[in-house]
Amino acid sequence: MVKFLDLHKINNRFRDELEASFSKSLEDSYYILGNNVSNFENEFAEFCGAKFCIGTANGLDALTLILKGYIQLGKLKKGDKIIVPANTFIATILSVLHADLVPVLVEPDPNTYNISIDSIKENLKDAKAIIMVHLYGQLCAIEGLQDIAKKHNLLLIEDAAQAHGAISEYNGSRAGNLSHAAAFSFYPSKNLGALGDGGAVTTNDGELTEVIKLLRNYGSIKKYTNKIIGFNSRLDDMQAAFLNIKLKALDNDNNKRRAIAKAYINGITNPKIKLPFYNGSQNHVFYAFAIEVEDRQGFTKFLELHKIEWLIHYPIPPHKQVALDAFSSLILPITEKIHKRIVSLPMSPVMTKNDVQRVIVVLNLY
Repeated sequence: MVKFLDLHKINNRFRDELEASFSKSLEDSYYILGNNVSNFENEFAEFCGAKFCIGTANGLDALTLILKGYIQLGKLKKGDKIIVPANTFIATILSVLHADLVPVLVEPDPNTYNISIDSIKENLKDAKAIIMVHLYGQLCAIEGLQDIAKKHNLLLIEDAAQAHGAISEYNGSRAGNLSHAAAFSFYPSKNLGALGDGGAVTTNDGELTEVIKLLRNYGSIKKYTNKIIGFNSRLDDMQAAFLNIKLKALDNDNNKRRAIAKAYINGITNPKIKLPFYNGSQNHVFYAFAIEVEDRQGFTKFLELHKIEWLIHYPIPPHKQVALDAFSSLILPITEKIHKRIVSLPMSPVMTKNDVQRVIVVLNLY
């Protein structure tokens, strides 16, 4: 069996350090917003090249608090339109709704699956911000997005939940430092994954940083003194310690993912399979290696027969989810086609050469 993602094997590489960190946390007994959180915030901000990092409970909260923070600062107001990709995980759109803003869903580029510059240009009327999602770990068209945001005085926000460590060809900056503010998720399956939930905001905006620090902690900096109406969304202190250990291996792990991706792209020659676009640069960290097939049901049965695990990111497009019924009448053919055809192959830094070769052989037999 070739596993889709072996989290035990991934995390077992750090077992001694993780256990030592747990023991220290148990001894220190400082569980909420302690030194582990501030240390990770400093390390992750430096890693991303941003001035500030604010740990949150999860990635959805990170994105929501960015939007809530801008409302608090008067840069957005309730009811403002926010351009978001239609081809994304539902959390991107939920963040906009949670902030009492209006998502404007636009089509992706069919080659990269990321938000389309042309589609954005067709939906700029009354928009106040753009959320770009670096889907599957591949950076969006940064130069074009930054130009549009500057020309139309729009806030530019990154949903970088799948792109930890990706580096732009355009300016050499990493995900998390390509916009006004960025949201990360540290869900266990991510390239930088916690042993539970976690998230963070990175930004160079000091004002936004202070507001998000208030928002994540009941609107309070000083205990029992509340300046604004806030939330409870703090990065767990122990998870922060674990993340700091794993951060040191992130670049190397991303390089292993790229090597597997290159092996897949060079080795899979089956014309029934559409491989992902990849230009060989560091702008992709392959959180997922997503292919397209015409007969997804038949293809996944074939993979199961040959003991290759798989996953679908994502089987139902957001505007077709029951929860987002208000958007069900939208006509988004590119998004819908992608969601019907997409399948993600095994991808992780602990895959063996035999695992990779097995996947290649099986896909060429299909």
